[in-house]
Amino acid sequence: RVALARASWCVPRSAPGVRRRCFPPARASSSCSTSRPAVDAGPAPHVALVTFARTPGAKPELGLVENGIWLWTLDGTAYPNGMLSLIEKWHAGSPEGGGRSTEDILDKERKGDPVPVDSVALLAPVLDPPSIVCIGKNYLEHIGEVDATLPGISLTGAAAPEYPIIFTKAPTSVIGHGQAIEIPPKHVTQSVDYEGELGIVIGKLVVPGTIVDAETAWNAVFGFTVVNDVTARDTQKQHQQWYLGKSFDTFCPIGPWVVPKRGLLGLGAESSASDVQKLIGETGLGIGTNVNGEWRQSSKTNAMLFDVPAILAVVNKAMTLRPGDVIATGTPAGVGAGMDPKRFLKKGDECAVTIEGIGTLRNLVR
Repeated sequence: RVALARASWCVPRSAPGVRRRCFPPARASSSCSTSRPAVDAGPAPHVALVTFARTPGAKPELGLVENGIWLWTLDGTAYPNGMLSLIEKWHAGSPEGGGRSTEDILDKERKGDPVPVDSVALLAPVLDPPSIVCIGKNYLEHIGEVDATLPGISLTGAAAPEYPIIFTKAPTSVIGHGQAIEIPPKHVTQSVDYEGELGIVIGKLVVPGTIVDAETAWNAVFGFTVVNDVTARDTQKQHQQWYLGKSFDTFCPIGPWVVPKRGLLGLGAESSASDVQKLIGETGLGIGTNVNGEWRQSSKTNAMLFDVPAILAVVNKAMTLRPGDVIATGTPAGVGAGMDPKRFLKKGDECAVTIEGIGTLRNLVR
């Protein structure tokens, strides 16, 4: 494995404002071992937001989860468009986009009697994101492992990209925690892979050119979730444009919930954009994926080549961001395509993505 140095930032000459970490050139791992350190999710978030159904097929409802245990139902009439309405309303009502504090949320939103969260079915917290924007090759070792074993899968090869590689997934691919990833027939694909990623949830309408630094980036963010960027590697390689290989139905598990920005791991009512940047981009959150209990991915978010503000600035140069947009920030090393022999998902597997301070997104493969 390549040792990731805590080096200075690089700024490509033709891309003002885009910051890329300077790391040694990527290379593939020569080890066949899949053993990686376990990632501890830590204590459940004090406050998290969910979309849930009381019984399978029942009407989706919004809820507030306290300490990962108790679920309080939110007044659906106040949010006619579900989680999208809640995100927009709560973000607009917070000071300068800082986000509501956990104390404020708990004080004003807990009404009626709670039920155990494990007594309901959790759906994707944002059922129909306006956009799902993804970043490719944003962890150094992941670049080397995939391009070495699947040459030609991208135009940049095994070199670290000069600019963020940006693609999208179809909203129809979204499923929630506990729902099944469906393996297509073998004549369609024979290489379904996992990619655990930190998901950023946008909180407001952001017209192009608004995000220019860390402060404007984090002020546009509502909260955080976990994403599994499930991928059909053979389809991805066949088409070069990755959209199709990433957009099969059920190929975008999101969940188990959204953690509001100021409710994340040590942040609070007085936390600033610089505090969020320090936690995510400098200290880093643990991120990892296990399949059937075997840890295959294990890293920290401070190992991203392009940090969250850099990603949002590049995306926002071109497009308007909307409340409920999900930005998947890239996956670390350890995907099935990078192993020798390759170890893709198969029916009967359980795939779980854990991010420190957020929780674990768990899906069976069917």
